[in-house]
Amino acid sequence: MSAHLVFQAPIGSIIAWSDGMPRPPERHRKKLSAWKSNNSSGRLIRKQEHRAVGDTSLPGDFTLHEADHGAGGVIAIRVHRTFSTDSTLRFSVLERPALGSVRVFNREGDGAELVYLAAHRADAEEWLSRHGYPRAVLDEVTADELAGDVVEGRSVA
Repeated sequence: MSAHLVFQAPIGSIIAWSDGMPRPPERHRKKLSAWKSNNSSGRLIRKQEHRAVGDTSLPGDFTLHEADHGAGGVIAIRVHRTFSTDSTLRFSVLERPALGSVRVFNREGDGAELVYLAAHRADAEEWLSRHGYPRAVLDEVTADELAGDVVEGRSVA
């Protein structure tokens, strides 16, 4: 699907992207590294609609959380990838957040990012008690939102 249709997926979905090229052999390390940057997956954590800044028009974009790197339970690096809705890559929804799960956003309003996807409200509140997000917002995944994934008579996935 196109990058525009990712906007139909709920925040918290696992999204895969691909350039359509076949995976190179393991022995071609540089080619494989380049291929991996254009063929991976991540959790949808932010969507931002088309906007205008002065005389400049910026296309919509969305951000995926690809990976965490660290040791001993400490995350040292978070890998986020932001894609424009003009991207030529192909996207697909691999998984949607479960009904009843609770999304924890870092703040209210536009530009808010998903920081944790909890199995239920108690899990979200317990996670928040251990992490420093004083302006966090909890948002439960509803059946109406998941039912809204049908676009033009076909499933987004």
